[in-house]
Formats: sequence, structure tokens, C-alpha cells
Amino acid sequence: MQIAVLSGKGGTGKTFLSVNLAAAAGDAAYVDCDVEEPNGFLFLKPEIEKTEFVEVAVPEIDESVCDGCRSCVRFCRFNALAFLKGKPRVFPELCHSCGGCSLLCPKGAIRERKRAVGVIERGKAGGITFLSGTLNSGEATGVPIIRQMLREIPAAPVTVIDCPPGSSCSVMESIKGADFCLLVTEPTLFGLENLKLVLQLARTFHKPCAIVVNKDTDSSKMMDATALEFQIPIFARIPYDAELARASAQGNLAAGRETFRPIFLNLLETIKGSEEKEA
Repeated sequence: MQIAVLSGKGGTGKTFLSVNLAAAAGDAAYVDCDVEEPNGFLFLKPEIEKTEFVEVAVPEIDESVCDGCRSCVRFCRFNALAFLKGKPRVFPELCHSCGGCSLLCPKGAIRERKRAVGVIERGKAGGITFLSGTLNSGEATGVPIIRQMLREIPAAPVTVIDCPPGSSCSVMESIKGADFCLLVTEPTLFGLENLKLVLQLARTFHKPCAIVVNKDTDSSKMMDATALEFQIPIFARIPYDAELARASAQGNLAAGRETFRPIFLNLLETIKGSEEKEA
């Protein structure tokens, strides 16, 4: 079972929930798809066994062959190609590696070369298989890294996908293969509005989903009204607690404490029960 953990904005508790779900499951895979700022390693403290570069194909133009027809420029919808001062120009950071320009060029002046955009780290943290991607500074998108990580997830009873914040292309790529989406929110008006964005995204992909209210307080009633309005269940409420805050600040797992471990175990059982009922 693949569980994608989403939040409409950063700082809501997405990584906190992801790492603790993986820790509570024990025999699990954890995939940190927040490649612009991965931080799951701070909590799981894995032993890294392998690091590999992620490469994408970008066009390279032979100016001695190019006749300036501009077919490639007209074709590219990402503005990665231009014709400036009588010469073709490639902007590699904008290229989406579709390969269309090299296929379309009537003179065969375009070939593809490989360019590294980031790295993937693999390791173990107890019974948890750990995967984390890091996007190189200045790159426009982390989708190639996320796509490669998700293709290579090892078999595990539970896989927790720690998605990027928001509802961008990277998030969409992260949830494509997920069986269930957990939407993490906090009891604020800002949190509520961002919850609606990721809920819309999950429903666009026809994913079963539920809400987890983090930093739960007496002011969380607004989340009940939203859950009722959109007919989506609230599967867990994690209290706004000083002990939890200290544990997170110190890079410790809440699931390792008897006080809080039942929250994550019960959440896993609720998700499994929901999936079985859907089946």
C-alpha cells in the first residue's frame, strides 16, 4: 500500500506525519519527494548505502548543420529553444526532455546529451528502506528525480511518500501511483484554504483521501465543517503539544514514545480498513 502525504503549504507537519507513519509501520519504505528541501533524514537518520546522479536529456545543436529554419523553436512549448543573432540557443533549465526537437529537425542538426539535475540517496533506517532525492540548485523542476525514485521503490507492506508542499507538478507526479492520500492541515484559516487546494488535486486524480489535523486545538471546529462540506473523513487529530514540539525540534520520532505511538498505529489501521472497505 502506497500512502501519499500532502499539505497545501510548508510547515504544516507533512514530514512529521510521514516519518512517524513509516516508523510506526516498522517494515516500510519512506520516499522523500520534497526534492527542493528534503528533511526526512533528520528524523529517520538512515545509513546511506548508495548515491546516484539523476540525468535528463537536453538538445545540443550543431551550428554547422543548422540552416535556421526555426522548426525546433516553434515546436518547443517550454521556450527552451530560441534563435538569437542568427544562431540557435538552448536554455537547458527550461527543457522538459521530450525529445521532440531532435525528431523534428529536418537537417538532423540536433542531438541529445545527458545533464545531471540532482541525486538520489538510498539507505536503511532500521526496518525502513529510505529514498531521498535532492534537486540541484537553479533547476526548474524536480519531476525527473521524483519519477525515477517512484519507479524504483522496493517492495514493502507500507510505502509512505512524503510529497512536496503545495499542488505543483512535483506533487502531481508524487501521487500518481499512490493508493491513498493523507491531507495534513492545521486549524487556521490559511491552513484551511490550502487544504482545499490539495483536496481538489487528490480528487482530480480520483484518489481516496482523508484529513489529518495537526496541532489540534479547541479552535479546530472549522475543520469539522470543511470535512462535512466536502464529505471527507478526518482520520486523526494530533494534539498541539509541547512534548511533541520538543521531540521534533531535536530530530526525534514521536512514534518512538508510548504516549504518541498509538496515534500513528491507529491511523495506519484506519487507512488499511478504509482501503479494504473500498475493495
